[in-house]
This record gives sequence, structure tokens and C-alpha cells, in this order.
Amino acid sequence: MGVVHHANYLSWFEIGRTELIREAGLSYRQLEERGILLPLTDTSLSFKYPARYDDEIEVRTWVEEISPVRIVFAYEIRRAADELLLVTGKTHHAFTTPDFRPVRVNRLQPEVFEWLQEEHLRAFPPVM
Repeated sequence: MGVVHHANYLSWFEIGRTELIREAGLSYRQLEERGILLPLTDTSLSFKYPARYDDEIEVRTWVEEISPVRIVFAYEIRRAADELLLVTGKTHHAFTTPDFRPVRVNRLQPEVFEWLQEEHLRAFPPVM
């Protein structure tokens, strides 16, 4: 059909989320090495226009909600050439230990929690 398969948008959400966490000064791997996982608990996508093969895209990612045990990331995927909004979405995650037990991230990683809270307060999402 000449358009990007819908499942690719979830991969792009993951890339946006990974880069946003990296901006906090911590990679996903480092977060996991410190005993914190972010398993996906729910997701939603809303398709506006299709991305086409060879389109350059922007993934805008920000923290929409956060608590010591949960976090919601929000996303916009736009075509870079004209900033046309292609897809919006959200992913919901729990903060857990490697054995998937809930954990209060503000106790284990207070600096990461503080940074994510500040990111939640930003009016405009950072651009990846």
C-alpha cells in the first residue's frame, strides 16, 4: 500500500521513550541494572495520516502522568518536512523490580523520579 505498517508506530514510541529517559542522564539499560523495569501495561494509538516509506519523521515524547509506581508517556509522530501530525498515542507503564513486583521509584531512584516529574510539568514536549 506504500504506507508504513501500523505496528511500526509502537517501535517508534519505544525509541522516543528511550531517548527521553536518556535525557535524564540514564539509559534504559542503566535503569534496569539498578533494578527498575518499566513493563508496558496499556497502550493506545490514534491514526491521523499514514507515514509513507522514506518519510523522515519526528517522534515527540513527554511524560503525561507520573506517580511513584506508574508513568504514562504521550507521543506525537509528525512528518518532519511539514510537521503534519500522523499519529498520537500513549503508553502506560509500572515501575517494577526484575521479578515484576511493583516498586516505588522515588525511593530507589529519587533523582530519576524528580527529573521525570519536572518533564511532566513542561508545557511543550521535547522533540526527538
